[in-house]
Amino acid sequence: MIRALVVGFMLLLLQLTPAIAEKFRLAVTSSFHNSGLSDHIIPHIETDLEIDIQLIVVGTGQALKIGENGDVDAILVHSKPDEEEFVKKGFANHRREIMFNDYVIVGPSSDPAQIAYAKNLLEAFNKLSKAKVNFVSRGDFSGTHKKEMEIWNKINFVPEDIGKKYISVGSAMGKAINIAVAFDAYILSDKATWLNHKNKGNLEIQFEGDPLLHNQYAFLPINPVIHAHVRDQTAKNIEDWLVSEKAKSLINSYLIENVQVFSFNAK
Repeated sequence: MIRALVVGFMLLLLQLTPAIAEKFRLAVTSSFHNSGLSDHIIPHIETDLEIDIQLIVVGTGQALKIGENGDVDAILVHSKPDEEEFVKKGFANHRREIMFNDYVIVGPSSDPAQIAYAKNLLEAFNKLSKAKVNFVSRGDFSGTHKKEMEIWNKINFVPEDIGKKYISVGSAMGKAINIAVAFDAYILSDKATWLNHKNKGNLEIQFEGDPLLHNQYAFLPINPVIHAHVRDQTAKNIEDWLVSEKAKSLINSYLIENVQVFSFNAK
């Protein structure tokens, strides 16, 4: 009789105790997190798939390195050439484009470099190269940093030639913006993070809208052939969720200051 009661009590406890959610490690860019989008969609993924997502928030370069080492199960980043090289080396079987936003050039409200009058992005950077103004670079091999270097290269300019006014900080987007505010400097930022950032100081968007400022995000599941311990089935489930109609609705409906800052473009 007592044994039956004990067994019955244990069964009742099992029914009342919630199942421990599977943990999934996902490396994401700081812009994805600082923009607030991660808080907007990650809880939905966790609830729908009954998993616990552990976000590792780093720059794209660091995320790729973590992925190479097998320290995460998947990555969500925004530097297409590096992503394609990552797949080519076999660290991921594929990259899946999910969404995009845009970069903007933020600068002092007085716009001493007068980039607001530039006809295109390359003209804006040419003006910056000649104006002897402070420019903050993330300097962390993130997707944003690599986009900045890509633009300097297109105008055949070495930004270090600016001297001390070129401030390379090796920081995530939010911290880099804070430094730009402190130095009343120009900075390349993704628009979503800038709009979501509280400390804007004397800075405002001075240039945007050029096609070269397109900022594509992609999901890359780590290859289980190279790292057998990764949760590849869960990665597939997350990828399926990220390209679903629910994901499309959530991504497109995320607004900052009544502005849509991300656009779903998964196929």
